[in-house]
Amino acid sequence: MSALLKLLTPPPVNVSPDYDGVEYQWRFLTFRPAFFQYEPYLLAGLLLYVALYFWGKRANDAAVKKWFDAHFPLLESQFSKPTENGLVKDGNSDWFNYSTGRRALASLHTTFTLRPRHDLLQYAFQIGRGLVELEYKVYDEVELDFTFRQPAGRESVVPDCVWAVVAKDEIKSIRSRRWDLTFTRTTDLPSLPPSLAVMSEYADVTDSLLKPIGALNLPAVLSDPAVLPYFRSLSLTDQPRTRPAVPLAPGERTKRLILTLALPPPAHAAATVPLLAAALQLVDAVAGEGRAPLRGGLNAQLRPETRVKLRRAREKVDEEIREDAAREKREEQEEKKAAAKRKAQEEKLSRLSAAEQQKALEREKKRALRKTQGKVKVR
Repeated sequence: MSALLKLLTPPPVNVSPDYDGVEYQWRFLTFRPAFFQYEPYLLAGLLLYVALYFWGKRANDAAVKKWFDAHFPLLESQFSKPTENGLVKDGNSDWFNYSTGRRALASLHTTFTLRPRHDLLQYAFQIGRGLVELEYKVYDEVELDFTFRQPAGRESVVPDCVWAVVAKDEIKSIRSRRWDLTFTRTTDLPSLPPSLAVMSEYADVTDSLLKPIGALNLPAVLSDPAVLPYFRSLSLTDQPRTRPAVPLAPGERTKRLILTLALPPPAHAAATVPLLAAALQLVDAVAGEGRAPLRGGLNAQLRPETRVKLRRAREKVDEEIREDAAREKREEQEEKKAAAKRKAQEEKLSRLSAAEQQKALEREKKRALRKTQGKVKVR
């Protein structure tokens, strides 16, 4: 420890008149550069950190603004309020936008999550983690969350199902982040590029969504070489992202179409416009709106037995969640009872004399020993 302190302690300042190095004087101030050996490096590091902060901040701002400007004409043509409050910034890595005013949709939430280029330490940590964990992938992300409008008093044209097209290198991580996608099975389809896979509960959901629907040909859009590098996932879901603690009532379940993209560089910001246009067309097809030929919506396209299986699967999951919630509640009550019993015993023990306390502790040890021996004999 003393050696470390000695190393960290700066040398004493030489104030002798025998100093013969470079010296700058102004009135009563004297500056001798030879005494500052490490400070220039620290100052250079600080200036570099500040410069990278402003560079990263500006780079993220420019990338988000460029993408939003390239997609705004499409949003403006599709929503009566495409940019309510405009882009809302939260720090230097996150941006949000809210759009509303479209048939079949209650809202569209657009979320930008960019890498922390303004923070050199965080950025370096992400790079280092990517070198150590091969499955760790981080990129600038854009998520467009379309929330379907829930019809009042009648069956929804959007079925209770979970379906997705996902980039294969994203499947493992997206399963860990999205509980709803655990309902699905993963398959490959020849109509899609080899780098993509389908996650679906039943085949007729996939058949209905990947066939040509009017002007929409989703496999063709996803196979476009200009689009494919930025596509991460497209999912239709009626379940929450995380497993609920208690079963959700039908009115609490929102049905959503979620499109996740890797943010293109500013020079190619318009590359994902076809994906957004296809997502809007798919919304109309699923909801049976506009010129989409899915009459009655996607729900009407599914076989009756598929709809029954989907309903039963959700009833089974709700029952499992209900049982887990009841078991956790029982365990919590038992823990409270045990804690209250221990507290009462401790209070009772504290009122005894030292000798009586010792006897009580010995009796408790013997009782615990007998319980342990009983369990061993049963086995």
